[in-house]
Amino acid sequence: MDEFSEKLKQFKNFKFPGFKLLIVAVVVLWLLTGIFIVGPAERGVVKRFGEFNRETGPGLHYHVPYPIESVITLNVDQVRRIEIGFRSASQDRNFQQGQTRSVEDESLMLTGDENIVDVQFSIQYQVADAMSYLFNVDGPDATVKSAAEAAMREVIGKNRIDAALTTDKQRIMNQTQELMQHILDMYQTGILLVNLQMQNVHPPNEVIDAFKDVVSAREDRDRLRNEAEAYRRDILPRAKGRAEAMIREAEAFKAMQVLGAEGDASRFKAVADEYKKAKDVTRTRLYLETMEHVLQNPNTEKLILSDDALQKAVPYLPLGQLPDARPRTGGAKTQGGAQ
Repeated sequence: MDEFSEKLKQFKNFKFPGFKLLIVAVVVLWLLTGIFIVGPAERGVVKRFGEFNRETGPGLHYHVPYPIESVITLNVDQVRRIEIGFRSASQDRNFQQGQTRSVEDESLMLTGDENIVDVQFSIQYQVADAMSYLFNVDGPDATVKSAAEAAMREVIGKNRIDAALTTDKQRIMNQTQELMQHILDMYQTGILLVNLQMQNVHPPNEVIDAFKDVVSAREDRDRLRNEAEAYRRDILPRAKGRAEAMIREAEAFKAMQVLGAEGDASRFKAVADEYKKAKDVTRTRLYLETMEHVLQNPNTEKLILSDDALQKAVPYLPLGQLPDARPRTGGAKTQGGAQ
């Protein structure tokens, strides 16, 4: 026992050359490991004994070295992409650039009218809250993928297959993005959706030919309907215009006839009043005015007979045919008398 105590005292009194300097150097190097740099597009998340402690922005920072504190740098400006229902060359290195592989377990969905549709879409998102992204969800990328698939299945299940294949793709994408963002916010994932884009939407391969025929027939129906609508828009205004013109012409003719009849009635009344005052004079004046009108009308065929010719003429004389049987000359025609 005394021998052991003696050796222990000798060991304590022994001095290693440079031992203290070595310890100081190790401590300095350990302290220097706490220096870290956060890039312009990054956020630094400092953990103390594995628990979130603080978040740092871009620049030079320091934390208590491991194992007391550790730091995770996360790029929050990076736009991450997830593919649902297919895999492209960027996600699967076994494919060449431009090639894709369908994943039917993710893409086949049931529509509201109980049809199956193959929906392939992609999602782009960014990290909005680094702490929530790292600590609130286990496997954030898998969570985003599951939320995207669940949201798309719910929206597709509320729509008919025609809407998904043709006219309402944009509305379906907007509704899916809103529902997906709501799910991610509810789980406090710290993720912000940037874009949701449908890459390919089509019926299952087994029935795609039949659906193409249906779509073609529907397009023909829409085309014929549009042509008929265009014809209707062209013909109706013209028909309405013609009808309006006929109405205006009829109203003008009516007004002309009424005014003419009223004028004739007024003239007849005036002549009747004059006739009552002087019958012989009025009768002679009317005769002369009538003859003047007949003789001055260039469109009337005239045949003038003298008194002798009238005495010798047969009782029946076809005046309407007689001028047509003889050569036409300018002026009036005479027979047995002077013009």
